[in-house]
Formats: sequence, structure tokens, C-alpha cells
Amino acid sequence: MTLWFFSVVGILVFIYYLVQFLVFSYLDCDLELYLLSKFGRSIDSLRGKVVWITGASSGIGRDLALLLAKHGVRLCLSSRKEPDLLKVKQECLEASNGALSSEDVLVMPMDMLDIDKHERYFDRVIEHFHTLDIVVNNAGRSQRADWNTIQLKVDRELFELDVFAVINLSRIALNYFVQNSIRGHIAVTSSVTGLVAFPNSATYTAAKHALHGYFETLQNEAFNVDVTIFCPGPTATNFLQECFTSKAGEKYNKPVNADDKRLTSKRCAELYAVSLANKLPMSWAGTRPMNFIFYLGCYYPNVKRILIKTLGIANIDRLRNGRPIQWN
Repeated sequence: MTLWFFSVVGILVFIYYLVQFLVFSYLDCDLELYLLSKFGRSIDSLRGKVVWITGASSGIGRDLALLLAKHGVRLCLSSRKEPDLLKVKQECLEASNGALSSEDVLVMPMDMLDIDKHERYFDRVIEHFHTLDIVVNNAGRSQRADWNTIQLKVDRELFELDVFAVINLSRIALNYFVQNSIRGHIAVTSSVTGLVAFPNSATYTAAKHALHGYFETLQNEAFNVDVTIFCPGPTATNFLQECFTSKAGEKYNKPVNADDKRLTSKRCAELYAVSLANKLPMSWAGTRPMNFIFYLGCYYPNVKRILIKTLGIANIDRLRNGRPIQWN
């Protein structure tokens, strides 16, 4: 009887890991997010809510705004680039197919680094909509630089934008939700580098790990608020052009290669919206076979280290940049 029991358990464990391997070799997101995209709350459940998106003028932020507008979500769009925001607003109104009026999409140019003005920006959103349901902290910049060459000023500047500005705005939102007894929702665009440390992005990786520390702590505190950490993998946007390097004031300024295997910004935005609709604490998205590495990074760090050592740092960097593995 005992032998039979352990034999069954062993078979079930083997099947479980086989299914996990096949699933993460196929999907472009984590398993929970995929299942919820098919059977969970629809994006339409956000209809009528007010969502403030920073970094909304391009990339994931823009495509998320367009998708939410299509589902009748009222929007505040922010970034430093007002002309681009105005274009996104017009695209949102067209995507809504009449569900939104011009007053339902507020364009509010802002620089996330103007931390002293965050309260003023927040008050303007409330004055316009009289409420706020979700803050999507999407603004930020990535990095490409060798670890030993990074100037400390770059570390400070990247953390100011990708961490401290995000935390400051989120605390303002949290206090508003608490003081007004609103079950609010705070979301942050992290990165798969918050799960697995990739080479040549030390400061960016550290910043995303810091965000996970801050927001996972918030998830564990007794506030009546939902918190979503969304971790996109390699995505086809113009992010490389704006990347920090090792030198202060310098931008990487390179385009994404057209033949790189990356998740489209539109698909990434769709998965992000599903995460918001279902109030997922954390989810990730990316191309195959990256999701398997992300999964190991989350749940089996020791196995992850073995896998990274087997693949080699050069191949890990190639995967991060949407290129195939090369074996010697």
C-alpha cells in the first residue's frame, strides 16, 4: 500500500513538472495570467473607471491606453511629451467608438522627476474626474552598461526616476485611497529583470528589484488597496533609444532590431490590462523560452543558477535582446 502510494505521488510529480515545462515553452506569459485571460474577469469589467497612466505617450503605456479606451475606461495620460500625448488622446477617442468624450481623456504633461509637483498633479486628476481608481506607474528608462564602468551619478539618476518618483506618487495615491475609503489599485511596470538579473543592466536590475521590495511590502501591509506588479520581458518598443548607459547624461540611442524575437507592445498591453482587471499581485510576459527562465527565477532560484550557468551569460544576454541561443 505504501509503495503504491509513493509510486502514484512520484508519477503525479513527474506529470506536474512535464506540464510546467511544456506550458512555459509555449505561452507568452505566466500560467495564471494566461488562464485569467481566457476565463477570468474581462477587460470590460474596468469600463467607467478612471485610470491614470504615466509614460503614456509611447510603447506599452500608449497601447495600454488605447486598449482601455476601447473598453470605455476614462483616462489621464501623462508623460513629458505633450504633442505625443495629444495624438494618443485622439487615438483613444477613436478607439472608444463614441464611448468616451474629450472630457473623459485628460492630457496632463508631467516630468516624474518633478517630485515636489506630484501633489499638484494628483490634485488636478481629482479635480477633473472627482475620483481615481487605478494608478499605472509606467514611466521609466532602462539601461545598457558594463557593471564596472557605471558612474555613481547614473545609479542615482536612474533610481530617482525608476524608483523614488514611482514610490512618491504611489504614496500620494495610497493616502488618497485610505482617506477616502476607496478600494484603489496601484500598478507598477516592473521588468523580468526584477525576477532574473540580466547582464549589462546592473542599475536597472537593482531598481526593479527595489520596486519589488517596496510593492510586495505594500501588498503585505493592512491597507485596503490592490497592488499589481507587471513584469514585461523583451518588448518591441523604442526603449533602447532612451536607455541610460554608464555615463551621466548619455543615452544608448539604438533602435530595436526588426528581426529580434520580442513581444509586441500591443500584446504586452493586452496582458497588462488583464492583470489590472483581475487585480493580479504579480505577473509576467515574454517570448518563449524566456518564460521558463522567469518561472525558475521566481520559484526555483537554485535551478535558475544552474540553467544560467549551462546556457552561458552570452546566451542569456541574447535571449534578453530577443535573439536565438547560439551553441559553440
